[in-house]
Amino acid sequence: MHLNQSHPTIAWLRRYIRPGFVVTAAVIVFVLFFNDNSLLTTYEHDKEIDRLRAEIKECRDTLLHYEALNRSLDTDVETMERIVRERYHMQRPTEDVYVFE
Repeated sequence: MHLNQSHPTIAWLRRYIRPGFVVTAAVIVFVLFFNDNSLLTTYEHDKEIDRLRAEIKECRDTLLHYEALNRSLDTDVETMERIVRERYHMQRPTEDVYVFE
């Protein structure tokens, strides 16, 4: 090849790839993949948010269960007696209690 004739690929690169394009592409790649707010980091944060939302829902359901139990303990004597007998192994004077663990 002669010096003034260039390879078709090099000619194509010179014609279509400009320094402004290279700089712009480099900035876009940096922002998308290597920045603190990259796509991977954003994806990981979204997964963490979903996990925490599921945990909040589970805790809210547990809270509602215990609030209902607390209301029933305030109003229902039989429920209170059942809970006390189960958790604290209390008995009536005429009963024998056997604990299986």
